[in-house]
Amino acid sequence: MIYLALYWEFFKIGLFSIGGGLATLPFLSALAETHPQWLSARQIADMIAVSESTPGPIGINMATFAGYQASGLLGGVVATLGEITPSVIIIILIARFLTQFDKSQRVKDAFYGLRAAVVGLISFAALKLLGIIILKEGSLRVEETILTVLMVVLVLSFKKVHPFIWIVVGALLGLVFQLPS
Repeated sequence: MIYLALYWEFFKIGLFSIGGGLATLPFLSALAETHPQWLSARQIADMIAVSESTPGPIGINMATFAGYQASGLLGGVVATLGEITPSVIIIILIARFLTQFDKSQRVKDAFYGLRAAVVGLISFAALKLLGIIILKEGSLRVEETILTVLMVVLVLSFKKVHPFIWIVVGALLGLVFQLPS
């Protein structure tokens, strides 16, 4: 029964998280509240770090991780299949009717409107993640806050540095300061 639940929950996430992997975060946060035995809010922060630094789409990496946490290898496979099924169905439908939608002003307007939804989803995810990183049981985590501010300042100051370098720097700083997860 857990496999059906995993498939269904990640099917819904895959269907409604338009805008990429970070758009799945509000849905994963809700999933952590409804199924805390599958994943916690803290694990979501860890999933983002792992998913950002491993090859492949972020949303699929996170679905695989959450499914694996919930029910092992088969759970990871089932959650991943649930995540990708809506996209496969939508791609097949779009490919079939692409010529009809190509010049449609309504379709262009719908995609324009989706931009605002995507910005909202990603902004919500960023604020939620920031809260997980710097707050613990309602109190400010000083070391994590300082490290987060330092990393943001560095990234904004040195924009031409490859993102992989920032991932390595962040991991090394976490190891040096031995920050709790």
